[in-house]
Amino acid sequence: MARQPTLAVVGATGAVGSVMRELLGSRRNVWGDIRLVASARSAGRTLPCRGEELPVHELTADVFDGVDVAMFDVPSDVAAEWAPVAASRGTVVVDNSDAFRMDPDVPLVVTEVNPQAIRHRPRGIVANANCTTIAMIMAVAPLHREYGLRELVLASYQSVSGAGQYGVDTLHDQLTKVAGDRSLGSRPGNVRQSVGDDLGPFPAPVALNVVPWSGDLCDLGWSSEEMKMRDETRKILALPDVKVSATCVRVPVVTGHSVAVHAVFAAELDADGARAVLKNAPGVILVDDPANGEFPMPIDAVGTDPSWVGRIRRSLDDPRALDFFVTGDNMRKGAALNTAQIAELIAAEFAAR
Repeated sequence: MARQPTLAVVGATGAVGSVMRELLGSRRNVWGDIRLVASARSAGRTLPCRGEELPVHELTADVFDGVDVAMFDVPSDVAAEWAPVAASRGTVVVDNSDAFRMDPDVPLVVTEVNPQAIRHRPRGIVANANCTTIAMIMAVAPLHREYGLRELVLASYQSVSGAGQYGVDTLHDQLTKVAGDRSLGSRPGNVRQSVGDDLGPFPAPVALNVVPWSGDLCDLGWSSEEMKMRDETRKILALPDVKVSATCVRVPVVTGHSVAVHAVFAAELDADGARAVLKNAPGVILVDDPANGEFPMPIDAVGTDPSWVGRIRRSLDDPRALDFFVTGDNMRKGAALNTAQIAELIAAEFAAR
């Protein structure tokens, strides 16, 4: 019988780490020992994982001894420091941060789209894509295979959980402050006055508002989240010259990133043909019945694994263009699940030895 590889979960105490631990108990068991790893302040705690209480180990070089695969969910600077350390100990790292995504020696993988990319990993690291990119590309990739993608114009509607638990707490705190005052939002400045300085990780109030900004400032006024959608799409689809333009917007949704997509293809297409492609695409659920008020929405997609796709229509002005809306749980497929799926592909390599 093939040996089941040992897995480390680095960042096991965080929000995404908690989802990773949940997934390890609900998916097919391909792992032998599981080692939970976090910062020194969490070491010594026990956490539930796969039906038992496991101790949390401090993040040190020695913690990777005997570990075959490690799933990292830590800040980018921590990943940049520690992922190479783990790899030097013979551990294959699956990293959920943006530290290595654009490194040419690190494959950037969405398991339903380019699983073959994991085979070439000279640094011993595989990168998970950005959560918004994943939700979108799950629908774009099968359409690209059918029609040949040429251009994307994207507008994201990103939930506050993309900024971590701090973002979620900030939204709830702000909602408490504005609840009950029906005059708010009807006069300039009154929402800001009600919320006060409690903006959390956002540049403006998110309660009763949308904020057309997510990420850090890059060249020419673009945000880092917008650049990720462009650069990661090109790498995942192996289309280095495809045109991608994104506008990323933070919305008062707890969990679930959504994207309005305008996609231009090489071939003419129609909405029914696109629906047929998406209906049979892995990791996609079609929710497209406007007449009965059925749309893909984050309140329905939260807690589920697929990308939900709907509002599919051919462009009125270009027979090669398609418009649609996609949403997905940014904590599951957008982070923990895709990381776990990549790790499972690597685990299969051990089983085949």
